[in-house]
Amino acid sequence: MIEVELQSKRFGDTEVLRDIRFAVEAGETVALQGPSGIGKTTLLRLIAGIDDAFDGRIARPDRLAMVFQEPTLLPWRSVIQNIMLVHPDLGEDSARAALDRVGISAKADLFPGQMSLGQQRRLALARAFAAQPKALILDEPFVSLDPELAQEMLELARSLIHEVRPATIFVTHSREEAASLSDRVLKLGGQPATLVANP
Repeated sequence: MIEVELQSKRFGDTEVLRDIRFAVEAGETVALQGPSGIGKTTLLRLIAGIDDAFDGRIARPDRLAMVFQEPTLLPWRSVIQNIMLVHPDLGEDSARAALDRVGISAKADLFPGQMSLGQQRRLALARAFAAQPKALILDEPFVSLDPELAQEMLELARSLIHEVRPATIFVTHSREEAASLSDRVLKLGGQPATLVANP
């Protein structure tokens, strides 16, 4: 469902990624790990199609959703309006059901700035899954949350992934999160970064 055959990614004269090849099947969750600054988010942006300046080939489904480290919500739109933006055919009833699924249906008429960070993270997850994506990219979606809330969000993400069964790539620094949510782990290392064997 996702196929990556990346020969090289450069920023100017600096090569940051080289010779990265892997595939993620429908229903499979792959964790991507590596030191800060190694190029994990850069790789995700390539896979998502946000950045197309690279040498190689990346295949992805048309229906792809991404959840960033910080919730990328439209602050001037209500919670339910943020959900309904993901698909032109998504009606209000379906949007409210998506909010109910992540436990924030009572917040439907608020604006993102009126919600806690944890509630905004739930909204970002609900928005991603409301589009019924064939591919899902999660870029450290539980970072900066307290351990109890992070665990709640992890269990919620696992449940939603099980229901929708997208090909999922999940970036995390936590070995526990990777072991809990993913089917296998890929690690980036070196300069320029490439895939390395797990220790």
